[in-house]
Amino acid sequence: MKLLKVAVCAAALSMATSAVALAKDYTLKIQTHLSAESPNGKNAAQFAKDVESMSSGRLKLEMYYSGSIVKGTETFDAVANGILDGDMTTAGYQTGKNPAFQFLGDIMGGYNTPWEQLSWLYYGGGMEKAQKLYNKYGLQLIGWWVSGQETMSSSVPLASPADLKDWKFRSPPGMETEIFAELGAKPIVMGFGEVFTALETKVIEGADAANLAVNKSLGLYDVVKHATYPGFHSMPSDHLAINKDVYDALPNDLKSILNVAMQKLAFQHAMGTQVAVSETASTIGSEGVTLHNWSAEDRATFRAAAQKKWQEWGDKSPEARELVDSHVAFMKRIGLIK
Repeated sequence: MKLLKVAVCAAALSMATSAVALAKDYTLKIQTHLSAESPNGKNAAQFAKDVESMSSGRLKLEMYYSGSIVKGTETFDAVANGILDGDMTTAGYQTGKNPAFQFLGDIMGGYNTPWEQLSWLYYGGGMEKAQKLYNKYGLQLIGWWVSGQETMSSSVPLASPADLKDWKFRSPPGMETEIFAELGAKPIVMGFGEVFTALETKVIEGADAANLAVNKSLGLYDVVKHATYPGFHSMPSDHLAINKDVYDALPNDLKSILNVAMQKLAFQHAMGTQVAVSETASTIGSEGVTLHNWSAEDRATFRAAAQKKWQEWGDKSPEARELVDSHVAFMKRIGLIK
């Protein structure tokens, strides 16, 4: 009888403890490098609203835009050190920390659509491998949101790989500079916010900035009149990563809400971007912009150069090798490469 009473008391205590945990409210401070007014920023704001709604207000996300707490490139470390709770930038910023992050930020010349890239994460073993890397640095990867293929914008025609010879353009840091240099271009690493002025003053001839719709919103096609479309060279993934200790302290239902809301964000964002890009492509010709659709053979030339660099970067760290091999195996599995 005494044992029964002890068991009942223990069960009641456990239920009471669980009830307290469920009743507790949580607030996470999350920073993105994106502006609040951009389409991406608006989608991030909707993500925060979805999380609060699904949790009945128990989990709130305080969003900080345009790197307002720390520089965008410093967000990851700020989360690891507890200054912020969440990083909503890109793994590509962390290639100096570990080259493996290149293959979680932008595979370059790999997948054709956001759906293929997200499929690697959720159905190709990508999440498990990525999680090991994030956990090593004290973060928990929640998921990706992928806009789709980006466009190269230029003041001179870019009809084929031959046109890359001596082409001076803005490039993000990382593996991309090496791929384009191999094809004869002259990449110059500069910040995203510098692109318009650099094009306008002819410091550069072109830029790898963003997708066609975003480039137009930035005014790039007021300055240059050539672009590659459909895109094929770059499809960056933005991530949401939470401080692991903070994530582990959340009740399981709130963890599930974060993960499900992230997948909804990825789905809606990819669809919305595709509509915006397609609309832009159908109207931009009237503004004097020429769209260059590279042939299958020309795209293969770029992909071959990219795949060569994958292997070189894969040798830079054990984690990079694991991710490269995983991507290659999945691409073979779905018929993207032989």
